[in-house]
Amino acid sequence: MAFSASASRRLLLKLLVAAQVLYVLGVAGAGYATTAYGQHIWLSTSPVDLHALQYESFVRLRYAVAEAPLSAWRGAALPRRGQAAYVLLAPGPADSLATVAGIYASAPAAPAAGQAVLRGWVAEVYPKTLALRYNLERYYVPAESPLRSLRSGPQLRVQVSIAPWGQARIEAVRVLKR
Repeated sequence: MAFSASASRRLLLKLLVAAQVLYVLGVAGAGYATTAYGQHIWLSTSPVDLHALQYESFVRLRYAVAEAPLSAWRGAALPRRGQAAYVLLAPGPADSLATVAGIYASAPAAPAAGQAVLRGWVAEVYPKTLALRYNLERYYVPAESPLRSLRSGPQLRVQVSIAPWGQARIEAVRVLKR
């Protein structure tokens, strides 16, 4: 039984539409799965430029864990710019904010209870420190957020969910009183 040219094109079109629908559902499902199965940690951060909120719908964030001492690097060779970095985060003592416990070139085998591994990359290597990026630096600010009414740089607490497979996403942002 041979397909005609128009029947094979219809089948191909249906497969392409199905692939696009599955892709969109997969992206949405991965986001929900990150929230459901991920480890929730709090990070200290501050906005880079609140004045940009007048023109943009997002703010850039600068995390405290985005700069770490070079001594925290646990790789065999020195890190290089653009290299993958797996940052082992441990809960802090008093305020439960996560701090850098180590930075690895590949994912550490089994973090201890309460620790999380945040995947990122080395943005810059300085003589004594590393600058790291996580793809969490851009936060889209809802219209009703109190962040929109502030003009000076407040301290923020950001709750991040880190899935076991490495995906991370911002769940909540709290503005601390100055």
